[in-house]
Formats: sequence, structure tokens, C-alpha cells
Amino acid sequence: MTFSWTPHRFSGGVLALDVANSVVLRADPDRRIDRFADPAAMDAFPAGANRHGAERTLFGLLEPVAQDARAGMVRLREAIDRHFRAEVLGAGTPGLLADLLEAIASTLRLSGERPQALDTATARSALMLLSQPDPQRLKICPNCGWLFLDRSRNRSRAWCDMAVCGNRAKASRHYRRNRGEPRP
Repeated sequence: MTFSWTPHRFSGGVLALDVANSVVLRADPDRRIDRFADPAAMDAFPAGANRHGAERTLFGLLEPVAQDARAGMVRLREAIDRHFRAEVLGAGTPGLLADLLEAIASTLRLSGERPQALDTATARSALMLLSQPDPQRLKICPNCGWLFLDRSRNRSRAWCDMAVCGNRAKASRHYRRNRGEPRP
């Protein structure tokens, strides 16, 4: 099966969250898929972000992560996910923030000469997200568990992507209703 970085894969609303969402089914160890475990998928991510990412005009044309910076990119991704997921769940800690800031600083020190590199842009995106004045806009999709930024006027966005997760949730509700099952 061929994998491609489709628009749905960039539904986080900011580059940092799209990178964090490169792990599919993160909470399910039996079904978890780390898209960056495949070097070809990690190398193809910048092209997908250049086409579909919400911040595609902010950082210029993104380039792949340097070979020697891949492990740092994964550490940054995991720090982003841990910190922002904990914030949404009301379990944020100074330690998680410090871990994220250290990962950002390390990334920027190592890749500072490559401003268009995915890792540099991701670190910058995470810094911008940290300074977001309205943290209630950060949410977790109840269907897939991805992080996303709700930019709707009334903060009513429920899913990372209405066309995928929203439709799945509605179809599941319709199926249960037609079978006479109670709502969850």
C-alpha cells in the first residue's frame, strides 16, 4: 500500500501539530503507525506541507530534515505532542514545557543554518503556538486523537477534519441509532 501526504494529514492547523500528528493512532500501541519511521515518508513530508499545510506561506518552501538531524526531529515531535496534549487535557507541567523548550532550542542550534528545513520550521511553529493567546483553541480529535487548532469563530470545531473524522463519527452515530443502540 502506498502512502501519501494528503490534505487530511495536514488538518492540525499549524506545522507543529501536523508534525505531531505524523504518528497515527498514537494511543493504541497495537495499531500505532509512526510515519516518520520510514525515511522516505519523512523526506516527503515537507512537499506535502508546502502543498497542504496551513502555515505554508509562513516559512517558505520547506526542505527535508538533514540526515544527521532526524533523531532530533523525532525528539522535537514527541516533545510537541507531550506538551500540547497535556495542556489540552489540563495536565500540563513546567517539566513538559521545559522539555519542549529544550527540544526547540536544540533543534534551532543544530539547524539554524537551514531556515527552510522542516525541523527549523517546526521548532519555530511550536514557539508561535506556545505564544498563542487563546489556548482553548487547541483540541484533541475524539475520533483519531490528533491535535488540532480550532480557528472557527465560535470555537465549535469538534474534529480534526470534518470530511474524515466528522463523517466517521456521524456514520457511527447513524448506524447505532438505526440498530436501536443507546448513545455513548
